[in-house]
Amino acid sequence: MRAVTTSHLGSLTWERAVDRPDLLAERTHAMISGWAVVEPEVADAVLVAAIDPDLADTAAMTEAYDLPLAASVNCVLVAGRREGVERVAACLVRATTRADVNNAVKRLLDVRKASFLPMERATEESTMEYGGITPLGLPDGYRMLADARVGTDVTDAGGTVVIGSGVRRSKISLPGALLLRAPGVEVVEGLALA
Repeated sequence: MRAVTTSHLGSLTWERAVDRPDLLAERTHAMISGWAVVEPEVADAVLVAAIDPDLADTAAMTEAYDLPLAASVNCVLVAGRREGVERVAACLVRATTRADVNNAVKRLLDVRKASFLPMERATEESTMEYGGITPLGLPDGYRMLADARVGTDVTDAGGTVVIGSGVRRSKISLPGALLLRAPGVEVVEGLALA
């Protein structure tokens, strides 16, 4: 294993995620490893850092580790029904915004009403921990909708974003533009509200 530090992104020590399965949900590590086979640059671009699990929530984490709030990307799970069929999506939005569930998400899922998945169901179905849910390794059948601003460099972090790792004890960092290219991600203009 080789440690890769990113001095421009907070006070954390970042390492290649493919080398640290102990810091990732099982499905997340499998997804990143498979993606790296198809796109070899992913192995060096997707990093992970250990954190205090009590600081996994975005506000606490950004403050404790000197990370810009705008670099954090939240992954929220939303569902709605149409003709008895449930449609579920993971919405990726910067922490300084919020998913437009009542308009954009509802329209994209083509449902009459969309709402956040209850925590217990979200963690059970994703096999990830609350506070660590990530788009990398979600179950098949989940749409992954990403606000286009996730790929925009809005901080001094060089376009790097911070997302969940599937567990509360770590976070993943990667270029926002790369996250928008992750398998299955649909880029949506206006998915988030300021």
